[in-house]
Amino acid sequence: MDSISEKVRQWIASGKDPRSAHWQAGLEAMMDLFDPYLDPGRLVPLQPLEDKDIPIYKAILETADLSPNLKAAFLPPSMAGSIKPPESAEEIKRIEDGKPSYKILVVRPGREGRILCAEISPHAEKPGADIFQSGALLGTYDYPSHEECVSGLTQTLRSHLWTKGKWSKDEHQRYTLNWFEKVMRLHSNSVPVDHNSSYLHSPTLIKADKIAAIFLLITDYLDKRLNASEGDLHHAVFSLKNMEDKKEQNTLMTELVESSILECLNLMRDFKIVNFSEFTNKESDQFKVEFSRTTAGMIGKIQNNP
Repeated sequence: MDSISEKVRQWIASGKDPRSAHWQAGLEAMMDLFDPYLDPGRLVPLQPLEDKDIPIYKAILETADLSPNLKAAFLPPSMAGSIKPPESAEEIKRIEDGKPSYKILVVRPGREGRILCAEISPHAEKPGADIFQSGALLGTYDYPSHEECVSGLTQTLRSHLWTKGKWSKDEHQRYTLNWFEKVMRLHSNSVPVDHNSSYLHSPTLIKADKIAAIFLLITDYLDKRLNASEGDLHHAVFSLKNMEDKKEQNTLMTELVESSILECLNLMRDFKIVNFSEFTNKESDQFKVEFSRTTAGMIGKIQNNP
């Protein structure tokens, strides 16, 4: 007997509804299958998206606030349509057969695995989310419309799937970076963030001050862009490093790094994430030092990276 069948057998033996037990096991098996492609704290599409899928993905990407340990997957119709609850489980059937289905699956790791399955399709009869744990249906959350489902999921995620207790420094850094990446990618100031978990909003979480937190976040963000082989910053650096005129190369590299830092700072200002006008004289001086230090540090990384 395989591990999934054994798990289902144990759940049913302990009195769990067989329909919920089999459905949760099937959802977990799918997430296990795609686990190598998932990135904790980020919502990952499990298949390439068609043009019609992108607005729905961006909408849920913008609003779904994930703690850094949660693994989350976005399923477009090409995949979600074939993933259906048992026929007898009418209470968790949310969309008619044949209608384009869009699902998200979110798993919270732990001894008692908890998983959320949400149907967010605009075509759903009952848009909403169902939460399962140890083979039992813990709760269902129904929304009057697709829009309210998408906007309301963050509260459900925070209440029922977020990591409880104290986070590590690394978890605060990953959470803050994941949030900031979405802000930059979507160019939106409505991406939700928990101020008590983001070190940019609460620098003492990582034993830093306001200015240090700003430039740590920018450094983490640019580091990730530099290491993304398909990204625009990576390609720009690659082109510069192939220049024969080293003096011009250094000039252009400095301009590239400074403009990348300023892009982040301008967005923080425009979206009122940071109020630069409230800086004290001491903070303004520290800001200038950190800007220069961050610029030099990024240039050094680029030059030393083959």
